[in-house]
Amino acid sequence: MTLDQLRIYVEVAERGHVTRAAEALGMSQSAASAAIAALESTYQIKLFDRVGRGIQLTETGRTFLREARAVLDRASMARSVLQDLAGGPAGPVSIAASLTIATYWLPRRLAAFQSANPRARLHVVIRNTHDVENAVVEGEANVGLVEGPTQHPALIRQQIDHDRLVLVVASDQPPLPVDASGQLDLRAITWVIREAGSGTRRGLEDLATREGLSLDDLKISLVLPSNEAVREAIEAGAGATIVSRHVVASAIANGTLTAIPVDLPLREYALVRHRDRHETLAQQTLVAYLIETTQHR
Repeated sequence: MTLDQLRIYVEVAERGHVTRAAEALGMSQSAASAAIAALESTYQIKLFDRVGRGIQLTETGRTFLREARAVLDRASMARSVLQDLAGGPAGPVSIAASLTIATYWLPRRLAAFQSANPRARLHVVIRNTHDVENAVVEGEANVGLVEGPTQHPALIRQQIDHDRLVLVVASDQPPLPVDASGQLDLRAITWVIREAGSGTRRGLEDLATREGLSLDDLKISLVLPSNEAVREAIEAGAGATIVSRHVVASAIANGTLTAIPVDLPLREYALVRHRDRHETLAQQTLVAYLIETTQHR
């Protein structure tokens, strides 16, 4: 069994298609098929069932997939250690970041870090806060950046910045309803929100909780998967939302949206990493850079 065979096996398993896996790996379909056949023949097992034009993992294949990924992860870690010993931050760093951070806060910082550390290879995926937490816990990401709370005991959490949330509506909409005391009537407002697990959604949840309410008590008209979709819906007159100031700053400036005065707390931006996993020099350097550059702004 070789690392190349394991890489081919994992790629085929994840794509469910030999030809597509071979294309992704830059090899011929016949070579990929031969690698899978060699594994099955050597150990007298069946890893895949052929279904139509695709393939599906057998129960044996699903069990082996976990082990194959673990071996490849260890090989990648060993390679990173050697790169560290060769001097300077080098090798891959996988970053999972929630949407607002990945879109508005992170890009310029990563560009500056990459310029100073050209041998480091940075890969960013966008998830909501809940999924970022899971990605770091499961080892799918080395570093997580979140806007909402995290709870898993395996994570180290450090605040790196903060963000201000704002309540906005389309500028051509009538005033929001208020109660007898003149306060916003949260239950009478039509809301547009993000999906469950989003740090942005948590802003409205916290405001409702402060008033003794839950989201079930509110009129939720739309649940959308991105900040930009929420902003577009609000500009179209779909209701009100609570969102990061970064997302709506230009729309407020050009008069498309109006910010409604309401007491909303600052939202924490936090960096999370696994307390028990080995960190390469590239990972350590990136974490230190993100923390230090924010502290010394």
